[in-house]
Parts: sequence; C-alpha cells; structure tokens
Amino acid sequence: MAVQPEGAPCWADATFSDLEGAKNFYGDVLGWTFAQASAEYGDYTQAYADGKAVAAVVPPMPGQPEAPSQWCLYFAARDTDATAARIRDNGGEVLMEPMQVGDFGTMCLARDPSGVVFGVWQAGTHEGFEVMAEPGAYTWAEVFTREPEKSDAFFPAVFSYRQRDMEDGEMDFRIYDLGERSVLGRMKMTEEFPPEVPPYINVYFTVEDCDDAVAKATKLGGVLRFGPMTTPFGRFAAISDPQGANFSVIDITTTEGDMPKLTDVS
Repeated sequence: MAVQPEGAPCWADATFSDLEGAKNFYGDVLGWTFAQASAEYGDYTQAYADGKAVAAVVPPMPGQPEAPSQWCLYFAARDTDATAARIRDNGGEVLMEPMQVGDFGTMCLARDPSGVVFGVWQAGTHEGFEVMAEPGAYTWAEVFTREPEKSDAFFPAVFSYRQRDMEDGEMDFRIYDLGERSVLGRMKMTEEFPPEVPPYINVYFTVEDCDDAVAKATKLGGVLRFGPMTTPFGRFAAISDPQGANFSVIDITTTEGDMPKLTDVS
C-alpha cells in the first residue's frame, strides 16, 4: 500500500509482558504469523496476515514500569515535529518526543486532552499497514472518551478532520473524515465502562467469521465485552485479550439494516 495521507491510521502495535502468549493468542484468533523479533529494536515483532504486515507486538522495555497492555494506533504524518507542535498547541501532551527508528521512519507518542494515548508515524522504508480490511488486518478504530468535547476539539485541529454526527438518540457517536474518506470514529464512554478503564482507541481487526473468532478468543482466556452484534457496517464483537488489551473483531461481509444518517458538524 502507498503511504497513508496525513491523519489516516497507518499502523498499530501493543506491548505485552508475555510476548509468546500474545503471539499464540492473536495467531489463533486472527491467523497472524510473526517475523523474527528484532533485537536491535527491543524485540519488536511484526505480525503478518497472508504474508502482509498488519501490526506488531513488543515486550516492555527494560526498566519500564509494568503497565496494562493496550493497542496503540498510529496516525500518518508528513513531519512528526510539526505534528508534535500542533499536539501541544491544542492542549495535548507529547509522551515521547519524535524519534527516528533507523531508516524505517520517525515516531512519537502523545495523549489527547481527554487522556487518549496514540502514536504518530512519519514513514521511511516502513510505510505502515501493507493491507487493510482483509482477514487478519486492521479495518477501523474509534476513540473511546468520557470527555468527547475535548477529543472533538483536539483531533480535527491536529489532523484537519471534517466531523459528522451519527443521528442516534441512544449514543453520542461522531465520525472524523479526511476529505470524503471516513477514517476514525469517536464514542462517548457511558457508565457501562468501569471507572478504572481509561480512555483509549479501540482497534478493529477484520475476520471471516465473528462468532468463530469470539469462540477462539474466549477459549484462550480472552473476555467477551460486547456482542457479537450485526450492524450495517458488519458483525462485530469487543474483546479483551488475556493480558487486558482491548480490541474488536468484525466480519465486514455480514451486514444488517440501513446505514445511519450523518449530519455535518459546523
């Protein structure tokens, strides 16, 4: 795939204290295979679906305090330094300053004003996802936040998103667009989320059969959080893996109902 336009999701990775356990879990649930760990880059291990790079798993850095596992979504940038400046200018926090990773590219980590952690990636030889919206690959993501007004002010200011609200009286859901392409959702976290669950970005991976993926995940110690449910976008379910990382699986070929109406946010 070509380098993604600025602001488009382009990569995902997660840190796991039990790297082999994560490889076994996602290998079974999503059909991933894994490259040999790169000792030069902290045993960073790329995952592949049908031979194409779709994500990565990595052990904690030595001396790093143990933190809950969580998927991190990276957004494409033309210039990480300029993006980091916009993050600060709009009330965000840069957690890791822009850092060149060999000839692969330049990364930084940041947090939005509501507490959502995300990454920024300026591609070098590593352009990001080699495939999307195919079995085992990334297909979608949503910002889950308790303070949607903060995220709605921040992300469009940093990445020039257009915003549209979903006309649904039951939930506060917004879509962020790049031009005519929808690239990210934003969901307000309700009381159904335990208070200890921090704001986060929920990453969706494509599967051929949602129910089969859920069965595999729960058999291996994952926890079903929501679903499976069939929607106009596909049949999906939200899962926590055995190490606590949240993600969703979706079969985009199984749909039901009409697409919701979206209203431009002025």
